[in-house]
Amino acid sequence: MGAVTDDEVIRKRLLIDGDGAGDDRRINLLVKSFIKWCNSGSQEEGYSQYQRMLSTLSQCEFSMGKTLLVYDMNLREMENYEKIYKDIENSIAAAHEKISECKKQILQAKRIRKNRQEYDALAKVIQHHPDRHETLKQLEALGKELQNLSHIKENVEDKLELRRKQFHVLLSTIHELQQTLENDEKLSEAEESQDTQMEAEAKQ
Repeated sequence: MGAVTDDEVIRKRLLIDGDGAGDDRRINLLVKSFIKWCNSGSQEEGYSQYQRMLSTLSQCEFSMGKTLLVYDMNLREMENYEKIYKDIENSIAAAHEKISECKKQILQAKRIRKNRQEYDALAKVIQHHPDRHETLKQLEALGKELQNLSHIKENVEDKLELRRKQFHVLLSTIHELQQTLENDEKLSEAEESQDTQMEAEAKQ
């Protein structure tokens, strides 16, 4: 879906009657009615022209009021969409930072796994060491370190899974927002079409 500029939105709202000349026609009709009213030969004809002028004035005022309301509504909608867009950009930037951090944690976990394998190999060598008491102490220390490293790895994996879920939720939210914007645009077009039809019926 392409980006819609402010001028395009305003032009779309102003051209509700189809060809954009509705107000001009009303003004021309008002001038003609005024001339006929000035040149009316009878009181009945003058009163009829007077009522037509009042009706035309009322239509012009209504059209102007509706245009202003639509313009104000569009301004508020654009401000809201800009805020949502900025929030989404910030969320995406934060998600990228979290993904980068998770990658670093994965690399750290791989290093921890490599170190644990090395510790396991070292423990096997230490088991053949003649000083049994010292060997047992070293094995105990290595066991504690391996346990600590195992907890660190589990924490890193849990955090990575959480970040993946959060990023999936963010993508789902962006998709829903896009659907909402498209539905709002379709609804706006339907309302414009309905307004055009009502104005055409009123003129008949």
